[in-house]
Amino acid sequence: MTPAIKALERDGVPFELLSYEHDPRAPAYGEEAANALGLDPRSVFKTLIARLDDGRLAVGIVPVTGQLDLKALAKAADARRASMAEAAEAERATGYVLGGISPLGQKKRLATFLDASAKDLDRLHVSGGRRGLEIALAPADLIRLCQARLAPLARP
Repeated sequence: MTPAIKALERDGVPFELLSYEHDPRAPAYGEEAANALGLDPRSVFKTLIARLDDGRLAVGIVPVTGQLDLKALAKAADARRASMAEAAEAERATGYVLGGISPLGQKKRLATFLDASAKDLDRLHVSGGRRGLEIALAPADLIRLCQARLAPLARP
């Protein structure tokens, strides 16, 4: 059981676990999840960790169909600039390995921003805390649990 699942169970949030056999040669974890599980890729979100110019780390959650717009994340976080965090730094801050970083149950509470496209979905999918594990839940529950703010973060 991952910290993400524990967080959902502790708060009594309805969710569904979906698992698949992760292929270590897969070039993109989120797209692999969408394909392996037969999900609409617009409902599968990747969790990315960025470093803001003031030294803070922030979480950007965007659909796997797009990329995180670092300028948009910086603006949403009231910073001037953002860059992707180093892999080791992201893993240390979240307690998860790359490809399995969940926005839920992270070691440190980071400022979290969810792409605004999530508001149009009944359910979205995020990493369950390890490669090959996805969690399906309502966007409102994710926002509440992560204290996330909606912002237009994705670009094609």
